[in-house]
Amino acid sequence: MGQDRPVNATAIESGAAASEPREGQTFAGDSLLARYASFVKLPHTLFALPFAGVGVILATYVRPEVVSLGEVLWIVFAFTAARFAAMGFNRIVDRHYDALNPRTRQRELPTGRLTLGQATASVVVAAVVFVAAAFQLNALCGWLSPVALAWVFFYSYTKRFTALAHLALGLGLGIAPVGAYLAVTGAWSDPWWGLVLLAAAVMLWVAGFDIIYAVQDEAFDREHGLHSIPAKLGVRRALGVARLFHFLAVVGFFVPYWLDAFPVGRLYLAGVVVMALLLHLAHASLRRRPAEELDFRRIDRAFFHTNVGVSTSFFVLTLLDRIFLL
Repeated sequence: MGQDRPVNATAIESGAAASEPREGQTFAGDSLLARYASFVKLPHTLFALPFAGVGVILATYVRPEVVSLGEVLWIVFAFTAARFAAMGFNRIVDRHYDALNPRTRQRELPTGRLTLGQATASVVVAAVVFVAAAFQLNALCGWLSPVALAWVFFYSYTKRFTALAHLALGLGLGIAPVGAYLAVTGAWSDPWWGLVLLAAAVMLWVAGFDIIYAVQDEAFDREHGLHSIPAKLGVRRALGVARLFHFLAVVGFFVPYWLDAFPVGRLYLAGVVVMALLLHLAHASLRRRPAEELDFRRIDRAFFHTNVGVSTSFFVLTLLDRIFLL
């Protein structure tokens, strides 16, 4: 606690934080609820939660009886709590770096809008809610929940030693459809590689947009010894890696249809096509300008909307595919 006060005081007294525009996907209000929502960028749940929904839909092919509203709510609670705990822990671990970075020094911990105690308490509560919700679903999910938490907490340290931190984050979110599938079925998929491929596809999708997000901090990461693909390779090469990851993600979502890992049909395939088109358009917009002319705040907003469109359309078309069995 004592170490935080000088950093917070410096950021506030200099007036630098006040001069910086607010980060994207945060809330303007000063209520405790708004501060906590901004603390974990709650809107980002919108592009991650639909993949948990895809896991539920695919599970109904194994368990064809109707999934209860209670089960769906416990899955939503579990996913939201896990994401809150993971993001909150990341903010706590990175608070000193956030206070130094012009892009992030308006965050809740550097500015003192939340205390370290408040942040820590919220992460503990979210972690307990996640484990409790997982046990409400079934014993397998319950016993695996601490493993999932350990991984998403571990991610926060990976940028200290590896540029592959983007994939570590991606795997943390790739767990979501797997966990939702297990919550409904209580068993692994048959064939076994179906869930593995689904998790890998989500991992690559997340890693791709995290690389784009990290381009904003290329110079800062280099200066402070943090590892990322933009800091290691530069902006243009990093964007090329992001394109490759997104291409592989689309392939990963297509293969289960092609090899009948799940009994999905043409509307699921349409979801993959829509995903590919949206990602292609987003990347094409980045390639039209030289690196020095890219406005990364606009990119952040554009890719947020793209990712919401990707995940939501894929979920809706997978659901319609299941309903109509096309």
